[in-house]
This record gives sequence, C-alpha cells and structure tokens, in this order.
Amino acid sequence: MVTAMIHMSQVKVPVDVICKNVPEEMVKRGIITSEEKKIVTKAVCSLLRIKPDNIKELVIVRKSIDARKRDQIHFIYQADIAVSGINEQKVVSRYGKNDVKCIDGYDFQSENEMPQISDKQEKIIVVGMGPAGMFAALELAEAGMKPIVLERGSEVEVRQKKVENFWNGGDLDTECNVQFGEGGAGTFSDGKLNTMVKDKSGYNKKVLKTFVRYGAPEEILYLQKPHIGTDRLRDVVREIRNRIISLGGKVYFDTKLEDIIYEDDKLTGVIAGGRQIECDRLILATGHSARDTFYKLYERGVHIEAKPFAVGVRVEHPQEMIGKNQYGEWYKALPTADYKLTYTTKAGRGVYSFCMCPGGYVVNASSEKGRLVVNGMSNYLRDSDSANSAIVVTVSPEDFGGEGPLAGVEFQRKWEAAAYEAAGGLIPVQLLEDFEENRISKKFGDVKPQTKGEYKFANVRNALPDFIGDSIAEGMNAFDRKIKGYGRKDAVILGIESRTSSPVKILRDETLQSNIKGIYPCGEGAGYAGGITSAAMDGIRVARMILDSE
Repeated sequence: MVTAMIHMSQVKVPVDVICKNVPEEMVKRGIITSEEKKIVTKAVCSLLRIKPDNIKELVIVRKSIDARKRDQIHFIYQADIAVSGINEQKVVSRYGKNDVKCIDGYDFQSENEMPQISDKQEKIIVVGMGPAGMFAALELAEAGMKPIVLERGSEVEVRQKKVENFWNGGDLDTECNVQFGEGGAGTFSDGKLNTMVKDKSGYNKKVLKTFVRYGAPEEILYLQKPHIGTDRLRDVVREIRNRIISLGGKVYFDTKLEDIIYEDDKLTGVIAGGRQIECDRLILATGHSARDTFYKLYERGVHIEAKPFAVGVRVEHPQEMIGKNQYGEWYKALPTADYKLTYTTKAGRGVYSFCMCPGGYVVNASSEKGRLVVNGMSNYLRDSDSANSAIVVTVSPEDFGGEGPLAGVEFQRKWEAAAYEAAGGLIPVQLLEDFEENRISKKFGDVKPQTKGEYKFANVRNALPDFIGDSIAEGMNAFDRKIKGYGRKDAVILGIESRTSSPVKILRDETLQSNIKGIYPCGEGAGYAGGITSAAMDGIRVARMILDSE
C-alpha cells in the first residue's frame, strides 16, 4: 500500500545514548538494531511532538556520524515516517524547519519485486565481469535477453588462489590478477559503495539492493559510507554470476576479447578466446587496466581520447591514531574511522586522498610483467592495525609527454616500470621523512606496513615524476595541520598508485554507442565511472538503453 510520508533529514542522537543501549559490536559495524530504532523513534516523536502510537512505519534511510566537535559527537539519521490518526502536512507546518517535509510514500510490498521476464532473443555480448559488465548482464538477463559474458580472468574462486599465490611470491598471471577476473578490480578493494554521482534515476538504490539480495550486509542500504569488504564481496559476485546463468545467460571465463568485426561502421561480431562469435550488440566494460584492448580498439578505428587521472602513493598510519583524531575518546566504540583530505599546492597542483581504506592493507595490484602498481584493500571488519589511503596528484594530457589518445597509458607504464625497478619487483616502501629527503630508508619506526605482497626499502621518489613527488611532500605537511600526526616522520610511503581511473575515454553518443554502431562503451574503463557503484549504475544505464531500443 502506498501512503504519504514525512521525511526527516536531521534526527540527532548523541553517541553515548546509542553506545549505552546498543550492543558494542553492532555499533562498531553500523548495524541498526531494534534498540537503536526505538531510540530514533523516540527522538522523532519528541521533535515532531507526536505520540509513538501515531507512527505507523519508520524507515531509517541514512545513518552518518557528525564528529566535527569531538566532545559532542552525534549520530545523524534520515528517516521516512508514515503516520496515522494525524495530518502529515500539519505536523510538518507545526515543526516549521526545512529539514522536515512531506514526501510521496512508497510501496513497501512492491519495492523488492523482480523485473518482468520476457522471451526476447538477441546476440548481445558483454565484455568484462566487473561491476559495469556484471550489472549490465544481470539487467539484460532479468529482462530475458540471455547475454553472453566474456571475462579475460578467472572465476572468483580460482582468481583468489592465483592472486594469493602471487602475493606469496609466485608468478604474476597477466590475465588473472587484482585487476582482471570476476568482480573486476573492486573485488580486491575496500568494497566502497559511496558515490558522488547524482541518483535521479534511482540506479544507486537499485545497485545497493541488488548487492544485499545476493549476500551483502543490509547496513549498506543506509550507511552514509557503505562498504562490503573484499572477503564478503567475493561471495556476492559469485551469486550474481549464478543468477545470470540461471536466467539463461552464459559466462565464459579465461576468455579475452581479441578483436572486433564490423562492416559499414556496424558491429557484426567479435573474436574472443581464439574463435569468432557473431553479435550485433557489444557492451564494453573492460575496466581501467585493459590496455591491450584500448590499443586494439584504437587500431580498429574506435574513437578514443586521452583523459586526466591521478598518480601518487599509498600512505600508512596507525588506525588508532586516525581514530583518536576523528572521534577522540569514542574511537574504540565507533566504526573504524576514515578521512578525506584535499590540498592545492603553491604551484596550483591538486593533492588529495583517494580510496581510503580504514583498518586495511596495501596490495600489490600489478597486471603487467616488469611493472608494479599498488592499491588499498579492507575486509568487512576493517580490523587491521593500519589505515591506508592513496595520496595522489591529478595529471592531465599535458603532463603525459606523448601524443595521441593512448599517451596516458604509456605515462602509467613508464612510472610503473620505475616502481618495479626500484625494489626489484617488490612493493617499494619508504618512511615519510626519507621520502621528503629523497633517500632510501634503513628501518621502520612505530608504523609497520600491512601489505598483501612482499615489500622492500627503496626510494619511492624515483618512481614518480618530480612534480608529483614534490606535490605529495608539500601536501603531507598540509594534511598534518588537519589530522595531528599525519605528517609523522615514520609514516610509511608505498608506491606507486597509478590506476585511480581510466587514462582514456571511449567516446559514445546520445544512444550510448561508439562510432561503430552496436558497441556500447561502459563503466570505469570507458571513462564513465569512478568506482564500484558508479560503474554498476552505468552498466544498468547501458542495459536499459538497449532494452528501450527494442
């Protein structure tokens, strides 16, 4: 039943009230319990001056922490409330502030209904089983389209073994690693699901609900900064794959897109896994590291242009230090603390934190022989002793030192090769003090690296252009004024982080097709997303465009 509701965006509850009445583990994980919902309901009644009996339904749609004043930390809730026995508009008018309003209600019963299945048969191929390709394939499969998915890496169970073998000193599999394989690069990450993309379409909500349906924790539906964690994300992507197959889709692993076939600027097929496959629709969701695919597409005349991205390092600090700075005495009771930092250097370069991983690890995320790149990863509980984040500097085509749309790829390769050489293929590490002084470190201080993959002392500055190294050094000092101890001499620098986003954009028109009709560039690799959620949203968008064109 659909009903009118009251929306409240600023229901504040002091942290001590929640911590005294809610189990400690639930508070740490951000899970809303029945005890917490009762406290929020009481606060709503007090603010609106209504009785508990007047509340028919209360849904907490967002939960965040306001820690701007560490001695007055609050949980902030957004809630939708259906009432009975009173007039919603009168309640809102009496309250008299702009953080409460009447909204159109929603149907609690129909929200989770699955899409209707049709019997449409199309020759549709999806390349890539990362978030964009996975959600595009799922959307098509649930509409009865039976897509074929081609993934150059292995299924997540096999992929996990290959990645761990590499981290333990084994050979790098260039087709299946932290970048390539089921789930995409996001599978070995923190599993962050927050996005800056405006959600007028409702696709963000759809993505989160889909993740929950296939095994993600329910709190991602309301936490301001939701995350799944790499340990749980692996199970979720496997279940989504099984759903696609159960609906008639096919998923082929260890099968790389090798070429495209077209006539008169219209797609007719692809070559993948050594064989030719006919198709008239191709969703390109390759991920940001499919460099060989970018080159092949460019060779075949697909319109591509260079785009800006960011390059830098990973920085590790004690998680306890970050927690105390963010939450004061409450740091042990509250969810693992994160941060976001930005700075503009005197030369006008932007330096900022990226993909911050609370209680996480720095991982060797290499995908090419003789080149090294790092990334950040956290498990669901975010329970390592280390907080790490990329500290990166924006680079643009003017910085690449080459010409053409693929100059950014070669810029990445050049500095990843330097990172590989710096520590003989291991993760190069350095203390901040030595990074600033441009020298190799000799021993650690109190901060010890938490990594997946072996590391070795090296001069990380040698693996970066001078303007990036200088900008990071200046930025770290500025960040120390925002987070006490951030610029500590024994903070650990690990290099390099160069896969922050795709170095190219594969152009598409208003129908989301490239200049070769039937090819739909999609997700982060094509330059239209910047993380798990936005990539998944773009996958849905492209799938819907195809469905609407039928």
